[in-house]
Amino acid sequence: MLVSLTSTTPDATDLGFLLHKHPDRVRSVDVGFGQAHVFYPEATAQRCTATLFVEVDPVALARGRNRPQSAGLEPYVNDRPYAASSMLSVALARLFRTAMSGTCDARPELVEQSLDLEVDLPVVPVRGGEHVLRRLFEPLGYAVEAVPIALDAQFTSWGASPYFAVRLSGRHTVRRALEHLYVLLPVLDDRKHYWIGQEEIDKLLRRGGDWVGSHPEAKMISRRYLRFGGFAREALSRLAEPDEHGDAAVEHHDGLEQTLERPLKLSEQRLDAVTEAVRALGGGRVVDLGCGEGRLLERLVAEPAVTDVLGIDVSIAALQRAQRRLGLDELSERRRERIALQQGALTYADPSVCGFDVATMVEVIEHVDAERLDVLAEVVFGHAAPTAVVLTTPNREYNANFEHLSPNGLRHGDHRFEWNREEFAEWAGGILDQFGYRFEISGIGPQDPVCGTPTQMAIFRR
Repeated sequence: MLVSLTSTTPDATDLGFLLHKHPDRVRSVDVGFGQAHVFYPEATAQRCTATLFVEVDPVALARGRNRPQSAGLEPYVNDRPYAASSMLSVALARLFRTAMSGTCDARPELVEQSLDLEVDLPVVPVRGGEHVLRRLFEPLGYAVEAVPIALDAQFTSWGASPYFAVRLSGRHTVRRALEHLYVLLPVLDDRKHYWIGQEEIDKLLRRGGDWVGSHPEAKMISRRYLRFGGFAREALSRLAEPDEHGDAAVEHHDGLEQTLERPLKLSEQRLDAVTEAVRALGGGRVVDLGCGEGRLLERLVAEPAVTDVLGIDVSIAALQRAQRRLGLDELSERRRERIALQQGALTYADPSVCGFDVATMVEVIEHVDAERLDVLAEVVFGHAAPTAVVLTTPNREYNANFEHLSPNGLRHGDHRFEWNREEFAEWAGGILDQFGYRFEISGIGPQDPVCGTPTQMAIFRR
């Protein structure tokens, strides 16, 4: 049973610091059902691979604690020594516990650094076929290569096996990639090797609490990981709880931001500017990414040039407010067909956001963790790939004009960062280089001769 994690981001041997395993040494531990070993087949500045090799002892596994008893040879003769499963997740947690906790005392700056990673799994049981594999990993930003493994190459009439040789490629922190494997390998196999109890809910929340809840397949992940409907429902309920508290906090911070910007009527100016930009781009099918309570959607549906509108937001509470604002329950069937609301996160690839003429992101990007911006860019400009993107974000330089804001303060308590004009232009230039979108940057709000305007707006065209 094997899994290999490869970094191709120089200096690639930084992977050793993050995994807390030296490339020159082999690390071996007893995992209860056998021995697990970590070694490095290659370790250069350009490419570094760490491989976890698990030798499963079928007898020890069959006779282990909490193992359901069954008659026959099945406990002793099965695919567990070869196929990636919950046992591989256990070994990952045992060998890479410190890495999964996000600790790197020697090089702490590496923990939140996204790397170009490849994950190789020579044998993976995928209950449900390749489309299940893609539904689980592609929304997380991975490119998926899956080669089916024949049940028996000499007897093709026996049909296909449920096994695939899988390679996953994406840009992630090592901690996040390990969490994805830890949670999703048992989901793919849909068969745990130990008794499922209440503590499994805590494991799922600990390793997937900040990404499973907004995953398009959250229900399937919870159901397969926990096996029992009651446990799965409790997990989904608890996964939703942080969002409820987060919604309250965001509403509070929204109020503070609006108080700060109200004298400038900046919110209205932003919505006017974005609506005008959509109009100038020709309208068509428009998706508002991070639509919130639907204030921009309300304007877009009134535009004759806009044929269809989709609002996406991670917050269910915000979508409910948007539904009330738009009066969806009271619209005629014809008008109702033009508008749709959907829960989703901007760091997950989602087929439903593809094929739009214009995507809008109004004061959204600054709410995303800086280390996830490359994932967001890949989802929006690489995966969704609208013809045009209209994006606004605060200009940090202008904050000096807000009397009640400290010199280093941010306008909103949920902002992860705020860019100055040079930083925004540099990020937009990266979008041009990587995805080929040319761009124009302009300002929204009163012009300060030194600090510029309070809001920056970029229009990207493919």
